[in-house]
Amino acid sequence: MTALRRTRLLVTAFFALDGFLFANWVVRVPAVKAHVGASTGSLGVALLGISAGAVLTMIVAGQLCSRFGSGPVIVFFATAMSLALIVPARVTSVAALGAVLVAFGAAFGGLDVAINSSAVEITARLRRPVMPSFHAAYSLGGLSGALVGGALAGVLSAATQLTAVGVFGLIVTACAAPALLATGLRADGAPPPRAPAPEGPARATPRRTGSPAAVLAVFGAIALCSAYGEGAMGDWGALHLRSDLHTSAGLAAAGYAGFSAAMVIGRLAGSWMLRRAGRTFVLAAGALTAAAGMLVAALAPVLALVIVGFALVGLGLANMFPAALGEAGALSGPRGVAITSMVGYSGFLAGPPLIGFLAERVGLPAALTSISALAALAALFALLAHRLTAER
Repeated sequence: MTALRRTRLLVTAFFALDGFLFANWVVRVPAVKAHVGASTGSLGVALLGISAGAVLTMIVAGQLCSRFGSGPVIVFFATAMSLALIVPARVTSVAALGAVLVAFGAAFGGLDVAINSSAVEITARLRRPVMPSFHAAYSLGGLSGALVGGALAGVLSAATQLTAVGVFGLIVTACAAPALLATGLRADGAPPPRAPAPEGPARATPRRTGSPAAVLAVFGAIALCSAYGEGAMGDWGALHLRSDLHTSAGLAAAGYAGFSAAMVIGRLAGSWMLRRAGRTFVLAAGALTAAAGMLVAALAPVLALVIVGFALVGLGLANMFPAALGEAGALSGPRGVAITSMVGYSGFLAGPPLIGFLAERVGLPAALTSISALAALAALFALLAHRLTAER
């Protein structure tokens, strides 16, 4: 096995671990909500802790990757996230939950910047658009976490389950750390050579007609719109099935599992789609698919239709965030990844509490339609990105 292939497999494993850990938190949100006695609105406030923690670490994580290389940063934040996962189900008040979610969000945000910085470098070395494959691993980890979490929901308490998953994360990190630290991922902070991101099979290399800052802002906006939907599906999808369709805990987890499975399928095909159809089509068509799917998932009164809608959202969002992040990283290196991640994950992490506030006023189904609105907006941003990076 070549060194580059080994590095790719190691980084892919950490993408999967990230998704697995976060999904186990997601499927136990209803249990944690009941445990601390939170209302829908107060839960939304507590979830802001994840947003605050992530924002605090994302730019710092990008700087750390530039200075020390992404390998040590991945190991540090994977360890921190595994430890932080153990705590939320053990607190007894909404205020304490919000405080511990700051630590969880800080670790989650730092790990995401570090693994994506590594993925951008590997993509540049391979000189082909493989970024979706890394995010497919994240979604596969999320699917596995949702299935495990759903299966254990009726057997173990939330505290016991999250402790076991946290310990699992520590074991995986300890086993993979020596090999990852030996890979020598880029530590000088210089942007890697630009990997091609073709707009079609026979087109020329894109050139920018807008300023780098403007291009970065547009890709950040696409990432934000996409991540808003992904984050909201994570924290509110299971609760929608439980509270509005009155399903069991296991079936509620199945909704998120369907969403994650669709994202895995979409991302596994993502590199091929980017090469064949081009970035603009993948972004715009994906955004419109997600918008339509979320309307079905939020408003349909039948469980089967809701799960189909969840799957359409997963297919639509699948390649939007990785494509936007890959472009930003190719443009500005770890700094571009950090900035776009921070903008994007502000949607991922602020979306759930915002939907909580909306749900208090208009109900959860209507609040979830905001995902459709932002997905449609992302389609417009995709067309703007095409204009700012017009081909010769």
